[in-house]
Amino acid sequence: MDIKCPKCHSDNTDTARFCSNCATPLPSSKDIPVTETIETPTEELTRGTTFAGRYEIIEELGKGGMGKVCRVEDKKLNEEVAMKLIKPEIASDKKTLERFSNELKLARKIVHRNVARMFDLNEEKGTHYITMEYVRGEDLKRLIRKIGQLSAGQVIPIAKQVCEGLAEAHRLGVVHRDLKPQNIMIDEDGNARIMDFGIARSIKGKGITGAGVMVGTPEYMSPEQAEAKEVDHRSDIYSLGVILYEMLTGQLPFGGETPLAIAMKHKGEIPKNPQELNPQIPNELAQLILKCLEKEKEKRYQSAGELRSELEEIEQGLPTTERAMPQSKPLTSKEITFKFSLRKTYIPGLIAAGLIVIAVFIWQIYLKKPAQVSQAIHSIAVLPFEDLSAAKDQEHLADGLAETLINTLSSIKELHVPARTSSFFFKGKEQDIREIGQKLGVESLLEGSIQVAGNRLRLTVQLINVADGFHLWSEKYDKTVGDVFVIQDDIAQSVVKALKIKLLGEREKVLFKDYTESREAYDLYLRGRFFWSKRGKTDIEKAVDYFQKAIEKDPGYARAYSGLADSYAVLASNQFIPPDESYPKAKAAALKALELDDRLAEAHASLATILHLYDHALVEAEREFKKAIEINPGYSTAHHWYALLLANLGRHDDSIEEIYRAQEIDPLSPRVNAEIGVILFFAREYKLALEELQKSVELFPEDIANYRYFSWVFGQLGKYDDAISSLLRAYELGGESSALDTDLALIYALSGNRNEAQKRLKDIIENSKLNYVSPFEIGRIYASLREKEQSFIWLEKGLLEKDARLIFINVMPDFNPLHSDPRFTELLKKMGLEK
Repeated sequence: MDIKCPKCHSDNTDTARFCSNCATPLPSSKDIPVTETIETPTEELTRGTTFAGRYEIIEELGKGGMGKVCRVEDKKLNEEVAMKLIKPEIASDKKTLERFSNELKLARKIVHRNVARMFDLNEEKGTHYITMEYVRGEDLKRLIRKIGQLSAGQVIPIAKQVCEGLAEAHRLGVVHRDLKPQNIMIDEDGNARIMDFGIARSIKGKGITGAGVMVGTPEYMSPEQAEAKEVDHRSDIYSLGVILYEMLTGQLPFGGETPLAIAMKHKGEIPKNPQELNPQIPNELAQLILKCLEKEKEKRYQSAGELRSELEEIEQGLPTTERAMPQSKPLTSKEITFKFSLRKTYIPGLIAAGLIVIAVFIWQIYLKKPAQVSQAIHSIAVLPFEDLSAAKDQEHLADGLAETLINTLSSIKELHVPARTSSFFFKGKEQDIREIGQKLGVESLLEGSIQVAGNRLRLTVQLINVADGFHLWSEKYDKTVGDVFVIQDDIAQSVVKALKIKLLGEREKVLFKDYTESREAYDLYLRGRFFWSKRGKTDIEKAVDYFQKAIEKDPGYARAYSGLADSYAVLASNQFIPPDESYPKAKAAALKALELDDRLAEAHASLATILHLYDHALVEAEREFKKAIEINPGYSTAHHWYALLLANLGRHDDSIEEIYRAQEIDPLSPRVNAEIGVILFFAREYKLALEELQKSVELFPEDIANYRYFSWVFGQLGKYDDAISSLLRAYELGGESSALDTDLALIYALSGNRNEAQKRLKDIIENSKLNYVSPFEIGRIYASLREKEQSFIWLEKGLLEKDARLIFINVMPDFNPLHSDPRFTELLKKMGLEK
């Protein structure tokens, strides 16, 4: 979870100890007390409003040390620009404003393709603001967080462009003084753009910045900055050295508890050779970085041009395939220009050789696919899309688009696609793509973002090779919202082509099936799935409402009926409402979905679990599960639910195989990981069950199900204290009390503490008069107390009420005391568990 700076309100990683923008200690710092600065907005700027009679607000881009930054449309010039609103407490200092004004005059002189233009400093009704060029893209810090260690082939082209931008600024007498990855944008064409020369100052000028003031970000500042001494262009070279270090190692050369501690390390501590952190760094490049980080500026590179020349020479020694930079846009859309000169053009042989070299260069850099993807990639994770809409009200659409692509791609037998739960595990988290790829077991990642404004939809997607961070494919769609179905199919087709997966027949024509022509119905369906995924009672009830509204808009919408079936099934299985109220509605909805489309894997799986748990039609249930898996072998839920059916049929080896297959598809699903332990528990593999539950707890320490299932296993092993401790932990985490109460009474019954068990059982039965309690669970407690008559009374009651849990009677070891009774065999026959 990101940590918000209490002073400038910018976001920082959860490992940061101080703000990367303004160097304020974050809440975790114990050394310096944090004082929150109160920002008083002079005007509420929302999307569509016009500021200063000229700038129409499009969206807020973020907040930094100086203030809020917005993307706006300059109505006077009819173009988009960035506008930085300076905080009142900063703008109230006349000397500060004078400094900004003087420095801006200098920064405006810089006109270069690798520098974002600075425009004006103005005032509107007491609010001071700076306008600057708006650069579409991603900042270098975010790229480093995603990829971790970049290769030399990726780093050098970026560094060369930064050098070119700095060289122009330094030529004009301007030093950046706050160069850091957050201030370097990688634009949509893959070019590096240096941002924010707002605190730059003239090398020649004096007195613009107050003497003795330390300016910059501690992680990236030069030793002379740390001592608040005079700086020149060589300070920027030092900062670029820190950036190169971080790009290649994924780490900063110096860390510390406070900004001052880090600044002092820059002043006096020798950095570790970056090769120690990443042995893949060429020795020449490591030495270049260390030269940039020399404490004495006379020992560093003396100009950005000199540094660039050195980078150029090192680049020539790299393998050719490493020199290709990842592209953020399709190469066919990029304008490519090459400039070269041949001194002896009158010699035909040299001309021919030169042309061959150029041709090879073009082919290697722009046309040849990266070596890592010369063969087909067979695994991909679709990460949740980011909602960039100004109102942040399109999360359901962002999630829905990603989920639809997961469902579409998972139906391809040649492709391994982690399920929604696992892919969405990383939602809102900044992680190295290699770490994500490792956790999900995939070779590639698809990520994207959406923006909705009125009826317009902007969707940006990119396919990334996990091994090296290269973009295999990317695209931007500017369409109407109604074109969303066409976009989804185009993305799926493009991904398949980029991964070199060969499809045959009809699958090659259309991957994404358009289930409705109603945009409103589709939006309502996505909202339903959004709430369904949360699984709480109130959330599921909202999901039911949205699915029903979607059906009203389009009575032929098969997926909406499937969603309705899933919602009613969850309401029953979680004991939110009695099963005889919910399962019939779930079954009707599933049958209607299949009537409209019998190739809907989700509906077959939903019908199968209803036939299993409610109708006890086990043969028919298995047929439906197999049909769902045949249609979509990558549908984890079908494998998961099928494993439970196989366990009840006594086919434990098959059951264990299916639950592990579900985990393979959905490795970060809390439910699947926990229920591996349950499946092993049913198979009486108690030791293995404990091992799997321990793994699940390590992944999901606050998942209540793990502790419930621990208590079941400990109870059968006679470790009653451990079982009770597990349940107490579940109570602490806010577990549903009625379920935990029955589990706790069961443990007391198994341990021989009859008085405590009967006392709790009495309370449970009283509660069942007001709220639904599974008769199966009460029968289970009586069976553990060896009170057979009472146990059979409650089990028969469960049979009449169609208690979904009753189907597990033959695999629950708590019912062992009943096995020798003929009534137990008769009960099994009634449920189709014995012939």
